[in-house]
Amino acid sequence: MKVSVILSFLIISSLNTTLAQNAYFKLGQQAFFDGDFKTAVNHLEKSCIIDSTNASALWMLGYSYYHSENYKKSIAAYNRVIAIKPADGSAYYYRARAKSYLAKDSQLSDADKEKYLFGAIVDFTKAIAIDPNDTQNNIKFYQNRGIAYREYGEFKLQTNSHQYDRNRGINSLKASIADLQKVLADDPTRTDIITLVDLAKSKLANATNKLASTAVHH
Repeated sequence: MKVSVILSFLIISSLNTTLAQNAYFKLGQQAFFDGDFKTAVNHLEKSCIIDSTNASALWMLGYSYYHSENYKKSIAAYNRVIAIKPADGSAYYYRARAKSYLAKDSQLSDADKEKYLFGAIVDFTKAIAIDPNDTQNNIKFYQNRGIAYREYGEFKLQTNSHQYDRNRGINSLKASIADLQKVLADDPTRTDIITLVDLAKSKLANATNKLASTAVHH
């Protein structure tokens, strides 16, 4: 086969692949914007097989998995986004949200629950660190990290768990309050956040009272 024919074949093959990728991407993107996340997953999975380096397609795939309650696949997609774009704060944010939801599975082992709860806190922290001056996004990040800290604190204070750690539990509840108060400082009228702060303070008071009681008895 002549070199020119081979080159023509390669160019046409490459063009067909690109067109197919664009077709799947465009269909997936349209379904994504329509809020039809299951259809979006179907098209975007194919798009990402053809082009595994398209960060936009991977991001939308992760988000579509997330809204289809397929949290493990959402995490895997955002892992790939972060590998390509390590400064994408929104990828860390949604990976954290997916981990937080996975941690609610009552069938999880204590070790896996620990991994997902703590992993969510780490990801929210990374999202905040990427652009500390992005006040609008960081308020959302602080709010969700505050909730994640409380959930992690409650988990660490469960005496029937192999992951029980009273000090880390108490410190996590304190961190939860600090994050949520940052949200309140931005908007003191947020009654939902006031409720969350009161809840964390109640959990903290309960934990510290138990600690004081234990110390007295010893």
